[in-house]
Amino acid sequence: MLNTYGLTDAETQALHEDYLHLHRNPELSMQEHNTAAFIESKLSELGIEHFRCGGTGVVGILRNGEGPVVAFRADSDGLPIAEDTKAEYASTAKGFLADGTEVPVMHGCGHDTHVASALGAARVLVRSTDVWAGTVVFIFQPGEETSAGAAAMLADGLWDRAPRPTAVLGQHVFPFATGTIHITPESAMAMANSLEVTLYGKQAHGSQPQDSIDPIVLGANIITRLQTITSRELHPLDSAVVTCGSFHAGLKENIIPDTAVFTLNIRTLTEPVREKVLEAVTRIINAETDASGAPRPKIEQLYTFPRLYNDPEHTGNVVGSLREEFGEEQVRLVPPLMGSEDFGSLGDAIGVPNVFWMFGGADPQDPAPAGNHSPFFLPEYRGALDSGVRAALAGIRHYLGA
Repeated sequence: MLNTYGLTDAETQALHEDYLHLHRNPELSMQEHNTAAFIESKLSELGIEHFRCGGTGVVGILRNGEGPVVAFRADSDGLPIAEDTKAEYASTAKGFLADGTEVPVMHGCGHDTHVASALGAARVLVRSTDVWAGTVVFIFQPGEETSAGAAAMLADGLWDRAPRPTAVLGQHVFPFATGTIHITPESAMAMANSLEVTLYGKQAHGSQPQDSIDPIVLGANIITRLQTITSRELHPLDSAVVTCGSFHAGLKENIIPDTAVFTLNIRTLTEPVREKVLEAVTRIINAETDASGAPRPKIEQLYTFPRLYNDPEHTGNVVGSLREEFGEEQVRLVPPLMGSEDFGSLGDAIGVPNVFWMFGGADPQDPAPAGNHSPFFLPEYRGALDSGVRAALAGIRHYLGA
């Protein structure tokens, strides 16, 4: 028996099994060795040529005669989160951070759903070569969570080794109802910069503050003042977020320490706003440091995410294809998200359009599904995979045939 988009019952079972395997066995960013081997094994079973790229990335090339080339990306990394979903198939995996710290790992952002959906779409395309023509480049990308993966694949010659596409497509599961699609023309997701700031003070006994330069007070003043960038320096219609996600200083309550370290995450939608916010962040940190009589701080960039810009014309065409598959009301145009993705660099690197959308992964009966990056995040995988495969095929078939 075939379902509406061409998967047999046996292939649907294989799709579910792929997902459950991936969910149980997540790996941290740029450490997806077993995941890459698993993807390679599935592509080999399907007779799809493939190669490693960017360390733990995998590229599959499905050729079917003369015709356009389209690329489809699925990211593969997990997160350092202890899964608390209580699912029978919950992850108990462990991994190691760059500093050697052992941490729990889960697919807390649904990348297992992305890989399984891409493999499901590949199964359909392999079996239905009579109704489409051209080439599909499947990009199974590592390291999305740290923005390292797309850059690594590009540096490793992705577009020198794979056919250059007409467009690059991608998708992401999100906690709204299965069977629905959200998409944003033009600026779709934010650029991001993450910084680590080290403040230097002068250590003293807590009872003798006059002998100190207190980096904790300095840091508190900096973090408070940074919030005035969005409230007092930017135009009210310019979107930006400045978040301090960690602050570490001292070892004992009666010792004023000599250093403090905090991290910042900055989100913006346009390059001019990004430049303005980063300049303001640096200016405020240095000015507050000078006001405290402290040595100049160290400001290091941890990572940066590029823009994610959906080409308006191509997005409009893909929306039409998605609405044919899901229905007019199920495909919704929505405002930009302030979350970030490195997907956009794949098309930007060779000057071809990107189109990226969100597909629902939550049970429609669940009034408050857990969000991405939560220890409770758990898509209703049957419905999510159904949406993921259908959406992938709708986008690909727009370019390659009905």
